[in-house]
Amino acid sequence: MGRADDIRAAALELFTRLGYEATTMADIGRAVGIRGPSLYKHVASKQDLLAQIMIGTMEDLLAAHRAAVASSDGPVSLLRRATEAHVRYHARHRLEAFVGNREIRSLAEPHRGRVLALRAQYEAGFRAIVDAGVREGCFTVASPRLVSYAVLDLGMGVAAWYREDGELSEDTIVWQYGDFALRLAGVKPQG
Repeated sequence: MGRADDIRAAALELFTRLGYEATTMADIGRAVGIRGPSLYKHVASKQDLLAQIMIGTMEDLLAAHRAAVASSDGPVSLLRRATEAHVRYHARHRLEAFVGNREIRSLAEPHRGRVLALRAQYEAGFRAIVDAGVREGCFTVASPRLVSYAVLDLGMGVAAWYREDGELSEDTIVWQYGDFALRLAGVKPQG
């Protein structure tokens, strides 16, 4: 990891623990052993760090979604794989999920608009799968948009409670949440 990565990781941890507003650039510098003006050689501003974290998170989620659906065929498989990728990402990146949900209000333009556009694109990917499943008769739902929102909430919820040393393994949770998504879409999952 390079210095910029260390700074981003420190900012992520501090934004999670203290909140964006309460975190200072001095706090971030202290966390990585850089003082005052030297920190600005590596990052433009605290706002820039928040934008990097939130935009990077959405770009990572979109890449995981694309990979999941590229390896699948048909709406049932697509929804399962996309959900599994979503839940797995949130289990592995809890801090990013927490900051992404809590700190959207702290993003200034144009960063806020970019993150919101990426979020809309991500949701639309899930909705397109559900729409296709409805058209093909695989899914029985009144609102594909509502199902896509519910599936997104599944992953965000995992980020709040999942722990590696918990009762259930990541793979067990990912598989079970894939079942939940299919049930939300009106499919009875196969064992």
